[in-house]
Amino acid sequence: MPQRELLVTQRELSERRNTAPRGNHREPSWVLRHMTLVALAALVVAIASVVVVDKAFHKNTQASPAPAKSQSQPVRYLGVYEPDTPYTYSGVEQFAKAIGRQPNLVSYYSGWGEVFQKNFAETAASYGAKTIIQVDPTNISLAEIASGTYDSYLASFADEIAAFKHPVIISFGHEMNGFWETWGYTHTPPATFVAAWRHIVTLFRHQHASNVIWLWQVNSASSQTGPVRDWWPGSQYVTWVGVSGYYYVPGDTFNNVFIPVISAVRKFTKDPLLIAETGVGPQAGQARGIKDLFAGLRTENYLGLVWFDQHSYGGLYKGEDWRLEGNAVALTTFRNALK
Repeated sequence: MPQRELLVTQRELSERRNTAPRGNHREPSWVLRHMTLVALAALVVAIASVVVVDKAFHKNTQASPAPAKSQSQPVRYLGVYEPDTPYTYSGVEQFAKAIGRQPNLVSYYSGWGEVFQKNFAETAASYGAKTIIQVDPTNISLAEIASGTYDSYLASFADEIAAFKHPVIISFGHEMNGFWETWGYTHTPPATFVAAWRHIVTLFRHQHASNVIWLWQVNSASSQTGPVRDWWPGSQYVTWVGVSGYYYVPGDTFNNVFIPVISAVRKFTKDPLLIAETGVGPQAGQARGIKDLFAGLRTENYLGLVWFDQHSYGGLYKGEDWRLEGNAVALTTFRNALK
């Protein structure tokens, strides 16, 4: 994500906003062959009917079967992050009005120790949107999370989400393959991150928070990111895979921003994939970039995208304005790309 003034806690964000894997038998007769085929068919049907509840609910119901490839197919999930979330929904409402569609994913960042923003999530649900909570354990020991030091806080958080009942998407320690976060590459051993992730998921399940969609979110690959495989907690602990990536310079395309890391991820999981944080800046050419982003999104029927609708005032992308509102060409291109 843009290397960023982004939040350690929501309060800090607010301040910055105001100032990124057979047998082979001979059969004696056609009848026996026929009977064998029938038996095999019945066995296949029986096996296919077995459903693992947790995975089936999220990966089949929530993601839904992907439609045939088409450049005009609907985008299943359109999300947005607005800098005033979770304190108000007004930014999301303005974004929806501008693009002519209600987002069905809305994202907010939560510092470690902060409570579940139920009112915001309820408002999102009233608009038909799922809330994505980006839980950032800044300067927190992941080894202590894994050992149970923070179980009281996590159990309380899980209970609040379980009581909410609507689906909630949780991304813990996003972009962990990047060097810019305290829980990530060069700062925390991947095995420690994996242990913390598994512990959190296990605790939430113990608390019956079965309405959580677990989003394991990595950053686009570069010379400064670590191998994503090292940070993978296992498919039994993940519902969706997320990828962050931005169009920053004129040569940026879906193929060079997203495909390298997606290809790496696809070597070990086929879990549904969401472009979980993205934007196209003016320097990249917004009309061209937005068209390319949506074309790439539809190529492999990915879940959708979450647009980072904010001006970057600091970090690597300092001065880059990812916002659509107020930019007539970008906004028109975005609206047309959604059709």
